[in-house]
Amino acid sequence: MNLEKAHQKKQRKKRNRLIYRGAILAVLVGALIFAIVTNLQKDNTVYRAGDQAPDFQLQQISDNNELETVRLSDLEGKGVMLNFWATWCKPCEAEMPYMQELYPEYKEKGVEIVAVSLDSTELVVDQFIDRYDLTFPIPHDRNGEIRDLYKVGPIPSTFFISPDGEIKDIVNGALTLDLLEGYLNEITPE
Repeated sequence: MNLEKAHQKKQRKKRNRLIYRGAILAVLVGALIFAIVTNLQKDNTVYRAGDQAPDFQLQQISDNNELETVRLSDLEGKGVMLNFWATWCKPCEAEMPYMQELYPEYKEKGVEIVAVSLDSTELVVDQFIDRYDLTFPIPHDRNGEIRDLYKVGPIPSTFFISPDGEIKDIVNGALTLDLLEGYLNEITPE
């Protein structure tokens, strides 16, 4: 009888192991199907020069600028320099003084500089704004939604948008003062 009980116990262990493994396999297959379907539904549009810039709205965090929110469609009729940056990015930090130097002149000419911060907290951005006395709008992309919308890879990345909303140029990497001024001239309204 002990042999019979031992055999039954072994059979139950095998059956339980089979059920457990089957459940794990079912969960893994379900997760794989979910990942595939979600990826297929994702917007994989990559914007290039000549495309219309997608609209967005973000809260503006700089106390040195009067705008509360930045909505790209509200800037229609102006040239827009849309810059993606972060405080920990050294090339981003290097180009900020150039942007600030040119901002007052080009704002009068109808060009708006919008520097979208990709930092995780506003505190470090506020300290950065104060250190460089930045006056252009700095919206905060807390969740990375706008970064994902524009498919931003390396930072700094800058989109130069014409007054009619068309992306004229995209620059990945830091800009020098001369390059920046040249791109701003290209998007200045006539």
